[in-house]
Amino acid sequence: MSQFKIHSIQTAPAIAQPLLEGSLKKYGFIPNLHGGMAKAPAALKTYIELTALFDQTSLSPTERQVVLLAASVENHCTYCVAAHSTIAKQMIKADPAIVDAIRNLQPLPDTKLDALASFTRNVVKNRGVVCGQTLDKFIAAGYTLEQVLEVVLGVTLKTLSNYTNHIIDTPLDTAFQAEAWEEPSQCASKQCA
Repeated sequence: MSQFKIHSIQTAPAIAQPLLEGSLKKYGFIPNLHGGMAKAPAALKTYIELTALFDQTSLSPTERQVVLLAASVENHCTYCVAAHSTIAKQMIKADPAIVDAIRNLQPLPDTKLDALASFTRNVVKNRGVVCGQTLDKFIAAGYTLEQVLEVVLGVTLKTLSNYTNHIIDTPLDTAFQAEAWEEPSQCASKQCA
């Protein structure tokens, strides 16, 4: 059982209340991740601002969701995989085959997006230490040096939310239940230290 509370607007610290009001306005509900992060208003504000900045990158909406999903799968974050699967399929209208391939650690049907997912997983898995060949393959797929750093921004965003979800044991929102995710058998089981 988590020691953390999922805050509502009324129970959140005063500094976090306007942030949660913004979440409610944007999504029509307050995602449990936001309610959990409200315990530390600076963390919630950073997450919201990083999301807005990532949305301003040169990556397309589908490419951004590929980065966020691939990082979340690599970090074994069941909450974010479900949330971004829902966002990708329902809001972005991304090809469900792309979303399902990322979720199941399978090659993507689009080779450029497959290179993006692979590069993202490499960045996460190797904590940013990617070899020249990995970088060269990403560039050869049609991406730019600017987009290398934009992937790092997306990984930063997901590191904040994925780790938060692990620590506070965020319950999955009803809105994301249809995309609930269990780690494919290739993923190592999580252990609590």
